Amino acid sequence: MPATGKPTRPMIIAFVVTLAATLFPQAASASTALASHKSPFNCGKTFYANNWTPNHNPSGSIDWQSYGGDATNGETVRATAAGTAYFYNAGSTSYGQWVEIRHSDGTRTRYAHLATMVRAAGGSMSVGQGTAIGTVGATGGTDAPHLHYEQRTSTGAMDTSPTVDGVTVSLGQKKAITSTNACGGGSNPYTPQEACGSGYGVIDSAALTGGRVYLLYNSGNGYNCVVTLKTTNVGTASPVSAFLEPQGSTRTTDSGSYGYYAGPVKRSAPGQCVKWGGSVGSSSYTSPFEHCGA
Repeated sequence: MPATGKPTRPMIIAFVVTLAATLFPQAASASTALASHKSPFNCGKTFYANNWTPNHNPSGSIDWQSYGGDATNGETVRATAAGTAYFYNAGSTSYGQWVEIRHSDGTRTRYAHLATMVRAAGGSMSVGQGTAIGTVGATGGTDAPHLHYEQRTSTGAMDTSPTVDGVTVSLGQKKAITSTNACGGGSNPYTPQEACGSGYGVIDSAALTGGRVYLLYNSGNGYNCVVTLKTTNVGTASPVSAFLEPQGSTRTTDSGSYGYYAGPVKRSAPGQCVKWGGSVGSSSYTSPFEHCGA
């Protein structure tokens, strides 16, 4: 406190905020939870968030649609907050292909009408904020590509004024929102499937201090793929590597200072045993020759 003995403006603001949080803890908690969600699209992408009313089911859900030169069809869809993602397929009605992410505070988000998903229906995976979960499409009960998005409370009720990237979109509003999701730092915005490409599925992985190394296989062309994803110093160049060695052949390695991952290292190995692994900093993993039938 200054010599005058009078509280400064920051002190007064801090006191008011603390008092409000004490008197209205549920409101403070909800505000914090809402503010944590980011746009479900790549960093820098701008789309319209439409909270239609009436005749939008369920009321309070958001339809993300084109803005200017950005067309939503085929856009990567990313988790707006960390949690566990569950993958579903409702067929030709309702949501079509869709994902629900259950967050640690009990709230949930839903992403519907997806063209593709990074896991098959019935699967699940842990995701960080910014993890890719699929692409925008027009599956289910819609005739135009867009992303249907919901924020739900821990009781399952709709939040009819969802907030993403600090912007609240209330019933009847349409707002252009620019994504700050997956802009570097924090959770790794890439998945092993994104790094290796279409047709590859994870068949094994190993934990590293500061990351994880993945072995994938493409049954369509007989190729294996190895990629090492960082979980620390994400977006900042630091030593990381990935390697793949079909039995009886030479080893192929990708190593360097990368921001997000090393690889993909791809080798043809149908019916062959492979040795694979990678490193993040001084932490490394090397498998035995294995997965001989993959």
